[in-house]
Amino acid sequence: MTARTEEAGPQGLASALLQSGALHSDWLPTYKAVPRHLFVPDRMWPGIPDGTRQNPLVDRTADPDAWFRAVFSDIPLTTQWDDGNHAGDGLGTTPSSSSSQPHMVFSMLADLDVRDGHRVLEIGTGTGWNAGLLSHRLGPANVVSIEFDPEVAKGAGRNLRAAGLCPLVIVGDGRLGYAGSAPYDRVIATCSIGEVPPAWIEQNVAGGVIVAPWATGYGGEAIARLTVNDDGTASGRFTRSSAFMRLRQQRQNKPPHDVYLKGQEWPADGDRSTTALSPAEVGGWLEQFVIGLRMPGAFWTAEHYDGGAYTLWTYSTDRKSWASADYEPERQGYEVVQSGPRRLWDETETAYRWWEEQGRPGFDRFGLTADIDGERAWLDSPNNPLSRERNKPNDFFQSPAPEPTFTHIPVRGPGL
Repeated sequence: MTARTEEAGPQGLASALLQSGALHSDWLPTYKAVPRHLFVPDRMWPGIPDGTRQNPLVDRTADPDAWFRAVFSDIPLTTQWDDGNHAGDGLGTTPSSSSSQPHMVFSMLADLDVRDGHRVLEIGTGTGWNAGLLSHRLGPANVVSIEFDPEVAKGAGRNLRAAGLCPLVIVGDGRLGYAGSAPYDRVIATCSIGEVPPAWIEQNVAGGVIVAPWATGYGGEAIARLTVNDDGTASGRFTRSSAFMRLRQQRQNKPPHDVYLKGQEWPADGDRSTTALSPAEVGGWLEQFVIGLRMPGAFWTAEHYDGGAYTLWTYSTDRKSWASADYEPERQGYEVVQSGPRRLWDETETAYRWWEEQGRPGFDRFGLTADIDGERAWLDSPNNPLSRERNKPNDFFQSPAPEPTFTHIPVRGPGL
C-alpha cells in the first residue's frame, strides 16, 4: 500500500462526509485522531450504503489495497455472522456485528449533540470505533460502552488500546444500561430496538438525550432522538432512515408460515377479493415504517416467483390472522386472500391510504414518546398520537431483562 493511497483514503472519506453534512467541523479533529482502520478486523464483508446486502469477503492479508478501499468507503462492514457461529469465507445467514456506515455514525453523533463534560452510555460496542470517537471527544472517563457478545467486546478492547483510548467497556445486557456510572447526559444505541428500555430513560438526566435506531415490528426503521423529561418520559422526533442490526434481546420471534395455514393448502379458509393497490406500493422502507406504526402486531414476508411475480404474506403476531396479496408485473388488479379476525390486507391498505391523505409525510414528521409503561408514536406532535393505546412490551420480542450481570473488559495494560 503506497503512502499516497493511504493518505487519499481517509481524506477522501472525510471530504465526502463533510460535503454531505454528516461530518461537522467540530468532529473533524476526532475523525482524524481516531481513524476507522484501527477498528476493522483483517477479515470483513463490505456492504452497500443502505446496509441491506453484503459483498464477498475482503481479507487484508490477501488484498490489502481492497481492504483499505473498503474501510475508507462510506459503507458498512460486516465483521461477524450468526452470533459468531459462522466459519469460512462465504456469507453467513445473518449479520450480527459490524462497523457501521461512516455517514450514519457521524449523523447520529450530530444528533447526540454532546458537550464538554457530558457522560455518555453507548449500547453496542461492536468494533469500538464509535466508543473511540466519543472517548477522544469527551475523555475516556466519560464514556461507558456495553456489548453483549464477549468475543466482540474483547476485540473492541484490543482496538481501543491500539488507538490509545480507554473507555469503560462492559459485557452485559444493554437493555439494563449501567447504573454503576449513571446518571448520563446522553445514551446512544448502535443497534436497532423495537421498544425503548426503561433503564435508558431512568439512568439519563432530565434534559438528557437518547439516540437510537427504532423499528416497527412490520418493517422500516428510523433514528429516534428523544429528550428525557422531568416526568419520566422521553419524547422526540425521528431524524432519518436507518438500517441497523437488532439488539439481540429484542430480535423478533416470528411464527413460521405453516402455523397460520394449519396444514391446509392455500387459500385454506381465506376469503378472496381483489385490490387496486399494488403490493409493490407498500414495500418501500418509509411505507413499511408507516404501516407498522398504524397496524402493530403484524409482520410480512415475500414469496418470489419467476418473471418478477411474488406473493406478499402478512401475518398477525398472535398467530390468528394472515393475508396474501399476489403481485404480477403489468397487472392492474391484484388477488387478495384474508383469514382470521384481523383483515390484514384491509388494515395495510387503510394505513397506506391514511399516509397518502396526510401528504405522504417523511420520517421527520413522526415522533415517539416512551416511559416505563410503554410507548406511543405520533405525527407532528405528541398531541396527535397514531393510536389511543400505548404500544406495550409483548412476546413478539425476546425474553424480559434478567438481573444485571456485567463483566468489565480491560482496555489498559497487557493484552487480553
